[in-house]
Amino acid sequence: MRKLLNTLFVLTEDSYLSLEGENVLVNREKAVLARFPLHTLEGILCFSYAGASPALMGACAERGVDLCFFTPRGRFLARVAGETRGNVLLRQAQYRAADAEAESCRFARNFLLGKVYNGRWVLERATRDHPQRVPVRQLKTLSGRMAAILPLLQSCAVLGQLRGLEGAASQQYFDGFDSLILQQREDFCFAGRSRRPPLDPVNALLSFSYVLLARECTAALEGVGLDPYVGFLHRPRPGRQSLALDLMEELRCVYADRFILTAINQKLLSAKHFLRQESGAVLLTDDGRKAFLSAWQRRRQETITHPFLGEKLAWGLVPYVQALLLARTLRGDLEEYPPFFWK
Repeated sequence: MRKLLNTLFVLTEDSYLSLEGENVLVNREKAVLARFPLHTLEGILCFSYAGASPALMGACAERGVDLCFFTPRGRFLARVAGETRGNVLLRQAQYRAADAEAESCRFARNFLLGKVYNGRWVLERATRDHPQRVPVRQLKTLSGRMAAILPLLQSCAVLGQLRGLEGAASQQYFDGFDSLILQQREDFCFAGRSRRPPLDPVNALLSFSYVLLARECTAALEGVGLDPYVGFLHRPRPGRQSLALDLMEELRCVYADRFILTAINQKLLSAKHFLRQESGAVLLTDDGRKAFLSAWQRRRQETITHPFLGEKLAWGLVPYVQALLLARTLRGDLEEYPPFFWK
């Protein structure tokens, strides 16, 4: 298991990262703003156009430190990757499974079972925790429809049909999502998913959280020796980290969506943290991004009990544990990949 260390977020737009000995330096206008020992970092997320020195990028690649570059507004640009490591036999098993539809379905089914189960649980928990503040009957109806999809997923053996069932379940889930927003209703409302670009604050938060979650899943897969670009549900496509998208499916609702709801309902973010462009796109401001990332880091450090292992660990380690379980399944150590069923 990879040890969960710190992630450095560089939010100043004109900061430049460099390496001095074993330290990461954050520079601005030839002045050193801060320095951090490289060996204490798990990842570096840089929201600056200035970038980083080749020496630092090489050191991060060599040491397995995840270095990602984003625009100041949060759009993913690139990720530094070093020499491919891991067990070649494991990757061969992954490629064979990805090339066989029956094997791909076997893994895709479990990813989606976890996703639908967890999405249904998010709706059910709202009816239990806030029965006076949410439309219980509506959410129960949506939850029941999602429950009816679970056995269909279990028996499905065609990837196209799996995607159709997943789409139907997601529609039910997002039909109830707006009812889970209990505070700041005048500023945060959800009428449906809008992606490129997000057209309201809720979609802006969802998109940003999914980018961060995908980054964590990519790092986790590479950490156990798997190829994040070769997936089972999401078919390989140039530039798309398909397996990372597969792995994050079961974590979207409980890892990212619940975090967004908490940030809104606890007023960690407000309308002042968003900027609307002429095109209609809604983006986080610099202050909003700082507030978001600070809360995200705190959530990653919260302790849970893993539903399959029965062990306590930080939320931020969940992608790494699931990647490890996936690798063990591909090696034949486990008969079936155990989805992350959270409740």
